[in-house]
Amino acid sequence: MANLIFVFFIVVSFVAYFYYKTKEFRSTLPIRKKWYKAKAGLALGIFVIVFGINTCIVYPSVVGFLIAAVFILIGAVKAYSSYKRVQHEGQFVKEEYELNK
Repeated sequence: MANLIFVFFIVVSFVAYFYYKTKEFRSTLPIRKKWYKAKAGLALGIFVIVFGINTCIVYPSVVGFLIAAVFILIGAVKAYSSYKRVQHEGQFVKEEYELNK
């Protein structure tokens, strides 16, 4: 049952990644492009973290735990750095929109 929950979150985070990447390509304003890129990176980081946790459940061995630890560590670093970028660039999105009306 727990595996299905993690698979659900894997699919949702991948869809969010694809959604924000599409929004990034379709956006014309430069700060908004960076903001969507950071949001896509956050979704990708969450995807890798959840994939690593799911690996722990599917392969409960020492090798599985080591691989999962690598995935979780890489995902956490990606998610944290993207979250900081989302916070920073989010401040300027509304201002950029008002200037380019």
